[in-house]
Amino acid sequence: MPTVKDSHFSHLNQHTKLFSSITAAMGRVSEAIKQDHREIEEYYSNILKASSIDEKTRWQNQFTWELARHSVGEELVVYPAMEKKLPNGKEMADKDREEHQKVKEQLYTFQNLKASDAEFEPTIKALFKDLSEHIKEEEEDHLVVLEKALTQEESEKMCKSFQRSKMFAPTRSHPSAPDKPPFENVAGLLAAPLDHLRDLFSKFPDPKDV
Repeated sequence: MPTVKDSHFSHLNQHTKLFSSITAAMGRVSEAIKQDHREIEEYYSNILKASSIDEKTRWQNQFTWELARHSVGEELVVYPAMEKKLPNGKEMADKDREEHQKVKEQLYTFQNLKASDAEFEPTIKALFKDLSEHIKEEEEDHLVVLEKALTQEESEKMCKSFQRSKMFAPTRSHPSAPDKPPFENVAGLLAAPLDHLRDLFSKFPDPKDV
């Protein structure tokens, strides 16, 4: 019978293989970010549709795992590129960081709730409302402008860096951590091993369902 630990390693191996296939394909960075967004939306939907506490808990962990890593990846790779490449890039990046901070604080609350708690669904719904607004602005405005300022090669290189950063990022929300390099790099390296250890004892969805 598979153990929780076995489930985690299957989960991790699946995403390692996915990383390899994505980097081999070498798409544009906006495509990788949008793909993450669609996965996060799917995990949110699965939380609400889950019919048992155990199933809700597994999708809660999956949602947290993906959103935490995605946020750090953007802060390490995408927002510095905005600041460097765009005339109003610092303003855009700072706005995105502020929105991330709010979501991180909500995610921190959510990740520490039990699926049986009365606050569980209201918390994830409030989080996702704010996250959806951020995603919409990012996809329809910020990423569009950024891609216009990038060559194909630059965008592909950023895509690879974004995916790589997620492999080593914390898998839980740490809202008190810095959100700008190089301090975020250090904070992430310190937090990630503890998060990954916690993942070993956490339940995740069956890999075939992810």
